[in-house]
Amino acid sequence: MNPKPYASHGAGDPGAVPAALGLGLLAVGGWLLTTARPWQKPGHPLTLGLGWTASGALLVCGLVLLARCVRTVHGRPDADPGSGSGSDADVPAPTEAGTGTDG
Repeated sequence: MNPKPYASHGAGDPGAVPAALGLGLLAVGGWLLTTARPWQKPGHPLTLGLGWTASGALLVCGLVLLARCVRTVHGRPDADPGSGSGSDADVPAPTEAGTGTDG
């Protein structure tokens, strides 16, 4: 149990708001897509096209926001700021130890 009060735990996850916005955009885009179904009810082609375009745009924007949040949370950790370029050049090459070729 953490003895610190709730207010001193920090500001929270910075990716929570974009993730919630992405889920909201997916929900609204899906709802709009179900309301603009041409196979359910005939409608004017212009309104159907606008509805499908708007719902597609909302779905794509929601997916992009969620993908960015997932990549932020589950992505590769950044290298140390003082290590230079941040490449894997400082990682030693694997050796034959543990491969069963030792005699």
